[in-house]
Amino acid sequence: MTESVCPVCGESLAGIEFVCTDFYVSGEKFPVLLCPGCGFRMTGSAPDAENIGRYYQSEEYVSHSNTRQGLVNQLYHAVRQYMLGRKYRMISRHSGLPTGAILDIGAGTGYFLKMMNGKGWDTTGVEVSEQAREFAETQLGLSLLPEEQGWVFPDASFDVITLWHVLEHLPGPGTYWEAFNRQIKPGGTLFIALPNPASYDAGYYRDYWAAWDVPRHLWHFMPGNIIRMAENHGFYLHGICRLPFDAFYVSMLSEKYRKSTFPVMRGMAVGMASWLISLLSKKKCSSLVYIFKI
Repeated sequence: MTESVCPVCGESLAGIEFVCTDFYVSGEKFPVLLCPGCGFRMTGSAPDAENIGRYYQSEEYVSHSNTRQGLVNQLYHAVRQYMLGRKYRMISRHSGLPTGAILDIGAGTGYFLKMMNGKGWDTTGVEVSEQAREFAETQLGLSLLPEEQGWVFPDASFDVITLWHVLEHLPGPGTYWEAFNRQIKPGGTLFIALPNPASYDAGYYRDYWAAWDVPRHLWHFMPGNIIRMAENHGFYLHGICRLPFDAFYVSMLSEKYRKSTFPVMRGMAVGMASWLISLLSKKKCSSLVYIFKI
């Protein structure tokens, strides 16, 4: 899959800015293309929908496998429990609702929806990975929908729609925005978490930055890009929240990819620098949650 036109502003993509390696699964290299009009980046030469699946086939792909192998993944799980509560508080504050109907797209192994269900929300989840859906059903008692069933809901079905590091994986993002617009209730709230190529750690690691995650990440949104795309589809920005721990996780993975000595310690140091910088400039945070209203 290779696009020649920017999906944000419509300009022709200028060409290759740099080349990234898929450190997670294949070891293959993929170009990152740059739009000269708005600075949007996308992964070039990405596999099509029929072939992308093999790039997710790794026991280390933590959001699908729930693996605890390795120190970095253990830290991921330790932080996740805290972040579940933070996400709940974020949704309550910005939606203004104590409960409601929520759709989580890319639900992974289902921990977020399980927590929201326990808070009294009517939950629906969509997940492309059969392995993750099986885990959610057998371990958490959740029935997640496969992707092909995830876009057939009646109009105005949900008070809240969430995508936690998912939009960057979805081919043809404009199509999904149309679905968000149709399925969310008037006054509803859309939460989209994305890695931030404008962050300190992205600039520090350059092509080793783990959050490029090629070819699984097809799109690389800076704050201005995602806000403009949302406005193109009838949404307006309600707020932006930081995901402060992502800088540490991403930096440790990036050090691992660089084959650094003491990758955890080095990654923690870079992650701390990124976190401190994001206190002064929110849009320099490694990952951001964009909150949109319609």
